[in-house]
Amino acid sequence: MAPAGALHAGGRHLLPLRRSPGAPWSHVRSHLISSKPPSAPPPPPPPVPPSMITLGSEDSLDLVRTLRMASYGLLISGPSLHIWFNFVSKMFPKKDVVNTLKKMFLGQAVYGPIINSVFFSYNAGLQGETIPEIIARLKRDLIPTIKSGLIYWPLCDFITFKFIPVHLQPLVSNSFSFLWTIYITYMASLKKADVDVDEFIVRAE
Repeated sequence: MAPAGALHAGGRHLLPLRRSPGAPWSHVRSHLISSKPPSAPPPPPPPVPPSMITLGSEDSLDLVRTLRMASYGLLISGPSLHIWFNFVSKMFPKKDVVNTLKKMFLGQAVYGPIINSVFFSYNAGLQGETIPEIIARLKRDLIPTIKSGLIYWPLCDFITFKFIPVHLQPLVSNSFSFLWTIYITYMASLKKADVDVDEFIVRAE
């Protein structure tokens, strides 16, 4: 039963306001007495379907491509870097700025184009592309890759040739290659280049 003089508002009983003797009206507070029982906690969210937390076939690890890149690094990139750094260190043994710039120039003018050509050819060949398709890919992708290398590699080469001992230079260069490998892997994953059939017919004749 509600107290006498209580007001009803939406199922709730409001006690009348009372002023204590000597207390200002600013300190008067209203008291709310609810006649409803406390509400139950909300139900837990529904479980996430397994299809939403599992990777699709297009997002799963491409084991073949991973093995292809690993074999390239093990058989070609690693040994060639070791040979190249030993070669340029014998040609320009000093670590002054002039010799460092000479090493950088050789890297961009000689080693870069060769190793990029080998990479595209090796990767395309393992994917089953024919010789005309590989040549068309090189014509399409090699020059843009070399231009991108001119932006990324000079600073990396300067640090490597200027401050790193020769026996550690391949290791440091491979560290810089981490980001570069992402880029060239993307370039290598592009669709096959269009083959100019008329050009190869003329060469065959």
